[in-house]
Amino acid sequence: MIPPRVHGYLDYLIGGLLILIPLIFSKTYYLPSWILLGFGIGTILYSILTDYEMGIAGLISFKLHLIIDIIIGFFLALSPWVFGFQKEIFIPFLLLGIGEVIISLFTNRKFYNARAIF
Repeated sequence: MIPPRVHGYLDYLIGGLLILIPLIFSKTYYLPSWILLGFGIGTILYSILTDYEMGIAGLISFKLHLIIDIIIGFFLALSPWVFGFQKEIFIPFLLLGIGEVIISLFTNRKFYNARAIF
């Protein structure tokens, strides 16, 4: 099982990658880039708001955080087909999405949430 602290490091790493990938590799800002940027920024924001060792505000429970991770992972993995750009690019979306789901499913969920509101 992945400890919550390690999961937190991975959250910020993945969030940063989701932001950097389109900034480095995309020559134009089309839909796939905006999806990655949006989820990268979102991942960092809800990680900051999560009640775990790597969070700051403690407003979101770790359990809810993991549920959001899984939803984002599925959305990332399926978004090339949902939005019709699978012929242009799909492998990074598929790998990042599956990775997000796997990391969330193998994270230790037995974590005390003293501050969480949600």
